[in-house]
Amino acid sequence: MTSEGLIKNLFNAGAHFAFSKSRRHPSAKPFIFGVKNKVEIFDLEKTAVQLESAKEFLAKIASEGGQILFVGSKNEAREIVKSGAKEAEMPFVSTRWVGGSLTNFAEIRKRVNRLEDLRSQTEKGELGKYTKKERLLIEREIESLEKSFDGLVLMKRLPAALFIIDSKREAIAVKEAKVRKIPVVSLSSSDCDLNVINFAIPGNDSSPTSIKFFVNEIVEAIEKGKLTKKETKDNKED
Repeated sequence: MTSEGLIKNLFNAGAHFAFSKSRRHPSAKPFIFGVKNKVEIFDLEKTAVQLESAKEFLAKIASEGGQILFVGSKNEAREIVKSGAKEAEMPFVSTRWVGGSLTNFAEIRKRVNRLEDLRSQTEKGELGKYTKKERLLIEREIESLEKSFDGLVLMKRLPAALFIIDSKREAIAVKEAKVRKIPVVSLSSSDCDLNVINFAIPGNDSSPTSIKFFVNEIVEAIEKGKLTKKETKDNKED
């Protein structure tokens, strides 16, 4: 896709809408083009450059077999993030971020293992050995574990990168990634601190149409990276 084509698609997705000047974080100023009806407008030429840089980075990670953790718990992003991550076969967090998901990964992994164990027992019909009350408690435990950890089942180790929708909303995830030295790619509006993000994509992070556009772009980049990995492997085998 040409640069002009990408900018047109960004515009059609409503990616250019930021917030009012009073809500703008200083770090977002270089990416603001102007103001319309008291709402600041992102410079989509700069957004396009940032997006392409982020896509190139994540494609490289995917080509090396690395995992990318998708994070987006706000209502507008939840289902889009979940769907995109599943399409890319990547782990995700689409509900509340559980503190320690990165910084205390060993303990979080124990909870995920517990979920997988209980699911396995259920599928094999092994819950019959429990009383009716015990089965009810187990079913409730599974439901609770699924709500918090279902998207992390694929994540057997720490991810190579995070892809976040709204870095201000997901500030805890950003902080934990920084502690673990895990790079962060984020679609972030003008109220976010872009300086704490390794690959910040300045754009509308509130509209489902905009979020879906960016998620699709990232998923496409990951799929291309995986294809590169497969082609490299096939060439070596030949």
